Amino acid sequence: MPESTVTSTPSSSAAYVLKHPGAFVLQTLKAFQANQGLLLAGAVAYYTLLSLIPLLILIVIALSHLIGQAELLYTLARYLEWLVPGQSKAVVRELSSFLENRDVLGWVLLLTMIFFSSLAFAVLQKAMAVIFLHRFTVRRRHFLVSAMVPYCYILFLGAGLLVVTLVTAALQTVGQESVYVFGKVWSLGGLSGALLYVLGVAGEIFVLMSVYLVMPVGRLSLRHAFIGAITAAVLWEITRHVLVWYFATLSQVSVVYGSLTTSIVVLFSLEIGATALLLGAQVISEYERVGRGQTHVSTKPIKTK
Repeated sequence: MPESTVTSTPSSSAAYVLKHPGAFVLQTLKAFQANQGLLLAGAVAYYTLLSLIPLLILIVIALSHLIGQAELLYTLARYLEWLVPGQSKAVVRELSSFLENRDVLGWVLLLTMIFFSSLAFAVLQKAMAVIFLHRFTVRRRHFLVSAMVPYCYILFLGAGLLVVTLVTAALQTVGQESVYVFGKVWSLGGLSGALLYVLGVAGEIFVLMSVYLVMPVGRLSLRHAFIGAITAAVLWEITRHVLVWYFATLSQVSVVYGSLTTSIVVLFSLEIGATALLLGAQVISEYERVGRGQTHVSTKPIKTK
């Protein structure tokens, strides 16, 4: 059977959203609630927490043959702040402790880490199948393809970390330089910091686009993937800065949870990030419905019992 594509008229979809932004937002939120979006986000966050350390260990061990381990860990600590605000140092500390004893890494442990590092992507595929149910009922993805997607993503993230590490090192070198203009010496440190932030945001949008292009069944246009990625990135950037401020000033979570603080905070951050990710997917799904003229679709809630 040929792969089914979702047809839509970009101009009509954009016109409807621009003319009725409130109705579109309400339609998206209702569909997200009907799809048990928060429940799906919780599942994705839980399995991401299980996958995070094994995934990072595998990537760092592989890339340490090309780049110094210290440089890799520095890059991870910097950009993990995008994923787990305020807790990247604790995560990298645990990662470093394991890497110091990586000589005892056997085949059984290696295979176990490969399995656990793929769990989050497998669960994310299932969550996307719920949100894009109108695609899933038309065509199902072959089970071998679904099984291979998580491991391909691990390779993709490893390659991305390699590129980001090299670019970050180059920008840090630039930040140590200065230029002489109009009789004054201007440091390039501020420019380097701004470029590093732009690099992080651009990488975030690129990863989100890749998720929306690969995870759902069927073909998705780059335009729709970009719309969903921008939505998720804006939501997460706002939330991330709020979380950084909250954990730095008001949070008393360490008093309540004690030694479990890092795990609780990381899980909480991952759940909010997963919610933004799935909301971006829901925006794409509803945008497709609008393109097909389904502007008042009554989505039946998914029953959990």
